[in-house]
Amino acid sequence: MVGLMAWVSGIVFGLGIILSGMVNPAIVLAFLDITGRWDASLIGAMAGAVAVSSIAFAIAKKQKKSYLGGYIQIPSVTKIDTRLILGGIVFGIGWGIAGICPGPALVLVGSGNQEAIIFLIAMLCGMGIFEIMQRKRQ
Repeated sequence: MVGLMAWVSGIVFGLGIILSGMVNPAIVLAFLDITGRWDASLIGAMAGAVAVSSIAFAIAKKQKKSYLGGYIQIPSVTKIDTRLILGGIVFGIGWGIAGICPGPALVLVGSGNQEAIIFLIAMLCGMGIFEIMQRKRQ
């Protein structure tokens, strides 16, 4: 049942970002270009995502286990620190350069998009570098 729900969730997520246009780097870059020809069409998709996730988190906080019986792990750290700010800046720069973020990248890779494959490889390298740095810090 968990595998089925993961599959259904992935399909719903993939369809949602395809229908909203979030898998089109040109639309994403136009959305991020607030000083040029700004395309506000992704605001609805983002607002919908925030609304749905806000409701889901509010419900999840009251539960001890998920509906499928797994443990719910909601992050407890609320501190805004240098690491969070720098991470957000680096993520934003990558998003602004490529017009792709991790979820849409997976959809684009599935469609054979070469730029997304390069993006995914670079993202995985970045994650590897982070892991190496984390181990050195500890």
